[in-house]
Amino acid sequence: MNTVYPVILCGGSGTRLWPLSRKSYPKQFVPLVGETSLLQDCAVRLCGPKAAPYAKPLILTNEAFRFVVPEQLMGVGVDPGPIFIEPEGRNTAPAVLAAALQLSDSDPEAIMLVAPSDHVVPDKTAFHAAVARGIEAISARSDLVTFGITPDRPETGYGYLKLSQMPDASGAAIPLDRFVEKPDLDRAEAMLADGSYLWNSGIFLFAVRDIIGAFEQHAADLVEPVRQAVELAQSDLGFLRLDASAWAKVDDISIDYAVMEKAANLSVVPYADGWSDVGSWTAVHELSTPDASGVATTGEVTTIDCQNVLIRSESPAQQVVAMGLENVITVAMPDAVLVASMDRAQDVKQAVSALKAKGARQAESLPVDHRPWGWFESLVIDDRFQVKRIHVNPGAALSLQSHHHRSEHWIVVKGTAKVTIDDEVQLVSENQSVYIPLGAVHRMENPGKVPMVLIEVQTGSYLGEDDIVRYEDIYARN
Repeated sequence: MNTVYPVILCGGSGTRLWPLSRKSYPKQFVPLVGETSLLQDCAVRLCGPKAAPYAKPLILTNEAFRFVVPEQLMGVGVDPGPIFIEPEGRNTAPAVLAAALQLSDSDPEAIMLVAPSDHVVPDKTAFHAAVARGIEAISARSDLVTFGITPDRPETGYGYLKLSQMPDASGAAIPLDRFVEKPDLDRAEAMLADGSYLWNSGIFLFAVRDIIGAFEQHAADLVEPVRQAVELAQSDLGFLRLDASAWAKVDDISIDYAVMEKAANLSVVPYADGWSDVGSWTAVHELSTPDASGVATTGEVTTIDCQNVLIRSESPAQQVVAMGLENVITVAMPDAVLVASMDRAQDVKQAVSALKAKGARQAESLPVDHRPWGWFESLVIDDRFQVKRIHVNPGAALSLQSHHHRSEHWIVVKGTAKVTIDDEVQLVSENQSVYIPLGAVHRMENPGKVPMVLIEVQTGSYLGEDDIVRYEDIYARN
């Protein structure tokens, strides 16, 4: 049996789930439903059944998330395969082609299972059974396979797949008649009644040789620059960084437009065992198991006389009380709160655009800023001082650096810090502090086996994150 190589596409900004999902930390990294993130759920799901030949997942992401991805996967016990760093987003077609070309060198008989990192598919066993039916279509006819979701409502937010025949109880792959763009409500209702239309899930399965051949036939302009980007990729701390100059020549195009809508050998595996692209807060409401009154809550929330609401508090220190609300979404973050009518859930990205227009940091950035060594959170910001909480992972270290405009005080509140200030190295334990003068070359490390937490007080004329001169960095940041 051919080996199945999961390929996880891990980009995107998720603006429709603002304020929890933002450009700096989009929805695939957030525990929207349950305790684990969508990426973690995806990786566990794509690991495959133990009896089947599934390889380690190949991940495609960007520079901003290159350390978040392996950290999250290791958090659920998934050892990833290659992690490609895209110099810039070029949509799904170049990403899929890059993965195919990489796999063709190591395993020409490979089968690729391509999936977005931010979908919910609750029934892992049913999903693997659907994949097995797709492999049958590949073995029998060398088909390019997509997965179509059996619709349960006249949805206008999804594209559709028109089947060449009605699906049967076997769930076997059916030849695709055509792709259908997102319909209006009347058309969606007619397609639901027809029974031969499925939602386009954006999940694909194909043999490496077949998808490369399809690109060569239908999107030949992509092949050479993507091939160059893969062949010239540079290894960087275990990542594979696609060549930027070659990647810049690649068109920004989805795999649907580039290949799938043009290919003749397409088939669809119907899937009816639960799926969501978590594309809006109403989708989160549905997945959050609302009670008999339609009330779904997360965190420190109290509801009184509410109907059909989603109320979330994303801080344990923040109590949210909702009274007499109906058809309302409320998501409370420490730095931003969304209150919206349920029927405007698809318009949340308009709020992001409005905030960006006024220069609000909250449009794209969370109060918690993730770094390869851990994370920090700004607690207080003023003109000439800032207070941060800094969390450093075991064995991690910040860069050796200095600042032109600020000095810093560090107070360790958990664990032990190894601190370098110019030529002096010292251990600073809980309840101890240290002062870093302006201009001093310094570094903070966590030599222990538990997270280290400290409070940093900055004082100076300029407190921006770009006031950093790096002399040495184990994460190879410029």
